[in-house]
Amino acid sequence: MGNFTNIIGMGIESTSAGIFGLDEQAVDAWLSDHVRTLTPPCSFRLISGGQSNLTFLGTDTAGAEFVLRRPPVGELLESAHDMAREHRIIEALSPTPVPVPDALGRCDDPEITGSPFYVMAFVDGLIIRDQADCERLLAPTARAAVGASMIDTLADLHTVVPGDVGLMNLSRHEDYIARQLRRWSGQWRASADQELPAVRASHALLAARIPAQRRTSIVHGDFRMDNVVLAPDGHVSAVLDWELCTLGDPLADLGMLFVNWVDPGESTGHLLSGTPTAAGGFASRDDLLSRYASRCDVDVSDVPYFVAFSLWKLACIAEGIRARLEAGAMGDLLAEQREDDLRQKVTALAEACLELLESR
Repeated sequence: MGNFTNIIGMGIESTSAGIFGLDEQAVDAWLSDHVRTLTPPCSFRLISGGQSNLTFLGTDTAGAEFVLRRPPVGELLESAHDMAREHRIIEALSPTPVPVPDALGRCDDPEITGSPFYVMAFVDGLIIRDQADCERLLAPTARAAVGASMIDTLADLHTVVPGDVGLMNLSRHEDYIARQLRRWSGQWRASADQELPAVRASHALLAARIPAQRRTSIVHGDFRMDNVVLAPDGHVSAVLDWELCTLGDPLADLGMLFVNWVDPGESTGHLLSGTPTAAGGFASRDDLLSRYASRCDVDVSDVPYFVAFSLWKLACIAEGIRARLEAGAMGDLLAEQREDDLRQKVTALAEACLELLESR
């Protein structure tokens, strides 16, 4: 699962005391009562890469694989890591053209394993997190198909009418960017133990330049290659990690995609690991933008603003992850070097945002 792996690039390990964040016996009992397609007892392993919600791959006695998602342990920011909301979204999108895993069940009782959780089907395929994954797993002939399939998936998502799938009240419809600026600046204030002038200056410029919201759609919120499952031919089999999904300006998803979509030789200093597209063979950003504009018949001239916004948002998110890691909420032994890496990446993201804004 993706969860900002391109920014952070760190996994989470199990401990000798068992699976961190999961009471296996209690979960097995719940699965027996609530998910008839599975046959406990099940084995679990914590999937490496996730740095937000904890994500486990489960296997039942018949060999059926599934995925369990729960929030990090410890104190959480208000409104974050809402399992019921995330489960509701993938369940609502199941009958649409947007490819999502099947929702198998949801547990709202925190007594079972320390927090609410939900279970979904495992979708087999490739999750390409960085340049090394791309070069090892994705054939050059398949890379050209990835961009078109991701753009078509975005277009399908953005043309879903929220009311048609029961998501009309997922959030407010208007003032998306203003809402997001309030949310993530609040997370920054709650998490940061450092003062970065670039974060403050970028926020001021973003707030002063908010473009008119011309459309309202379902917005994934973290749409990029490591948050989709790819078939070997490069087509999208499933979209994962819906925890930041809301209603708002669909151009935000293009902004996030383009933060991580670079041409070979371009700077990736704001990313800890090489972005997959640096391996070469992918469509250009201009090609993706043209395809999206054609599919959705929309003006995409504001997309650079949303790229800048995504850089700033990722700086705030990365700082929150750093704070949770430092507090031990992700079950990882935090090395000083890892914390230093995170601090450097937060700074690089904020400065990349400010540079982009000041250049326009």
